[in-house]
Amino acid sequence: MESLEAELERARALDTDALADAVESIGFECTRCGACCKATDGDDGEEPHTATVFPDEIRDLQDAGDYDFRDVARPMPYGLTEGDDGPAGETFEWALQTDACGDCAFYAESDGEGACTVHDDRPLICRTYPFSVALGGTSQPMGETVDSAGMVRAHECEGLGRDISRAEAEELAAALKERAVRELEEAVGVRDNYESVSPGPGEVVVHDSEGAKRADGTPYTAGNDGDSR
Repeated sequence: MESLEAELERARALDTDALADAVESIGFECTRCGACCKATDGDDGEEPHTATVFPDEIRDLQDAGDYDFRDVARPMPYGLTEGDDGPAGETFEWALQTDACGDCAFYAESDGEGACTVHDDRPLICRTYPFSVALGGTSQPMGETVDSAGMVRAHECEGLGRDISRAEAEELAAALKERAVRELEEAVGVRDNYESVSPGPGEVVVHDSEGAKRADGTPYTAGNDGDSR
């Protein structure tokens, strides 16, 4: 397996024209169905929407809408255990916050059409859905891979296969490259800044590229009295 640094160099060397060609050949037009923003059916019932968001994207969304940290993001659920006091343990990275139904907190629906209430400030994973780049160390959005062209993978979405303009394909390609680079930079940062901790009962610790944090985004210090849930 290639090192994260090697994959990062590959991401930085991606040809956006080639990515745009791939996107154009697959085709895409958003139908505003909202499927990519909603909870999904899982083996154990509804699974909350999970979309990775970078620390600086969280701050950008906070600034854009005067939101509290927890209005925007929640700990990535993978690796956490559910106890009497709620989730606990260690996890890596952040996910966009969800509402009581498990849908993205920024998703709104009217007359059967979905809309993003922070569209201009939405994270890169939302800007690039339903596409990803086939590089190790990068994340895949929700949905199985159903098509591919060159380095580009397309994930389940009813908007695939529709005509897309060259300008829109180029915009998506630029965002795809930026996301691949950012994901790998974040992965390197997480690795380099990781310090093992021992969360207490009911404590959640999130490791991101800026270090260990509590669920409210504040730096984690063992034994402090912050609200960890």
